[in-house]
Amino acid sequence: MTDARYSPLHDLHVELGASFTDFAGWQMPVRYDSDLAEHHAVRERVGMFDISHMAEISVTGSQAGEFLDYAVAGKMSALALGQAKYTLLLTDDGTVIDDLIIYRLGEEHWLVVANAGNRFAALSALESRTAGFDATVVDQSDETAMIAVQGPRALAVLESTVGLELAPAAAERAESTLSDLKYYATLPALFLGHPVLIARTGYTGEDGFELYIDATVAAQLWTAIAEAGDPHGIVPCGLACRDTLRLEAGMPLYGHELTLDIRPAQAGLGKVVALSKEGDFVGRRASERELAADDRVLVGLIGEGKRAARADYELFVGDESVGVVTSGALSPTLGYPIALAYVHPAHSAVGHVIDVDVRGTRIPFTVSPLPFYRRKKD
Repeated sequence: MTDARYSPLHDLHVELGASFTDFAGWQMPVRYDSDLAEHHAVRERVGMFDISHMAEISVTGSQAGEFLDYAVAGKMSALALGQAKYTLLLTDDGTVIDDLIIYRLGEEHWLVVANAGNRFAALSALESRTAGFDATVVDQSDETAMIAVQGPRALAVLESTVGLELAPAAAERAESTLSDLKYYATLPALFLGHPVLIARTGYTGEDGFELYIDATVAAQLWTAIAEAGDPHGIVPCGLACRDTLRLEAGMPLYGHELTLDIRPAQAGLGKVVALSKEGDFVGRRASERELAADDRVLVGLIGEGKRAARADYELFVGDESVGVVTSGALSPTLGYPIALAYVHPAHSAVGHVIDVDVRGTRIPFTVSPLPFYRRKKD
């Protein structure tokens, strides 16, 4: 057993009355008040999350772009300054070590963001792949805090946060204001003179932003955002509602929908693997092979009533076991049960009915398109 790790915002969470849970060795807020209230706040107004447990890895050097093209599934060298891309870190066998977001911060500088539980696996894999490249991999996780502001009023909250302003370099970008910033793009900013990276990304299915800042200043930024958000009904949100929000949006969670046993094509992420890019990359040969006829594939499931299908519940068609649930909940937004599951491809078509064994009772669920929830855009 190792000692628990604490976010640089931990004392603030204690003051706010948060309940904590162990997540990848971190003591993180699971909720502050009500899972449902926090979920609805993000869908209807705005919520803020401490996600400082995520891993931040800097990649620099004259061949950093070429290195990343070899090390991960996507073509990172093609990113424009300030752009971000979702990608996968694969094994030689084409299975998933982790799913990542990678930002291009400079001509020779990229930022890799990995999941907390895969921090050292991702770091080790990247470091081992630098041979032959002028590229340096540095773990910056301990020095970096990360705050997510998500919901329809997220933009208004950040625009009114005292002490937060765009850096002079932002004026040189084509998207030079937060309101102009596109999804999966970034702008450099300052908070009380300290550098901040503002990214228009998220894990909730809503509009929103993620802010990266030095851990020593994170508590001040959290407080400033909370004060700016008060007129907008902002609430602090924990991991419990983050999970139901991402599930409604059909977003995978490592350890559930993605594992070392899963290939991207099984998870519906085959297009994330850039087979069209030149040169070799780790996992290319395995990714070029088609799935076997009986490889299970990820689907969405919708049920009737109020009984949720939870992770590891078994799926049946008649007496035949055809798959397993990876994530499931009673959707707070939609009001009915939803789930993600891996099923035999013969039963993966939209409209197929599959029984879920919910504690000994077979309950019918219907294969549904993903995502379950899609926000209305202005």
